[in-house]
Amino acid sequence: MGIQQWSENVILVNLAPEPDLGEEIISVCEMVSRQKEQDVVIDFSDVEIVTSSSIAKLLKLRKVIHDNQRKLVFCCVQPQTKNIFLVTGLDTVFTFVEDQFVALAGLQMAQAAL
Repeated sequence: MGIQQWSENVILVNLAPEPDLGEEIISVCEMVSRQKEQDVVIDFSDVEIVTSSSIAKLLKLRKVIHDNQRKLVFCCVQPQTKNIFLVTGLDTVFTFVEDQFVALAGLQMAQAAL
């Protein structure tokens, strides 16, 4: 659980379970609003359920990141949590990868291609 500046342009978020999840998302959104050149990786390892309120916050974070032409990647999403995104149709809105390594490597490769 926590938010860390993983590299110059990548914020890594290890989300806390509900009800603290929403507060962490708000904090990341504020960081990205101030530091516009940030990609964000969100690790859901400790998350079993996502409330509608937290989904709304994730959508707001996605908008801020995409408005800055950056990337948002979710990793380590447990099957029961992923089902919430599937049922709501948000599985096509967000990018999901298996783990932190894949997420961070993918962002580094995309950055190197620029």
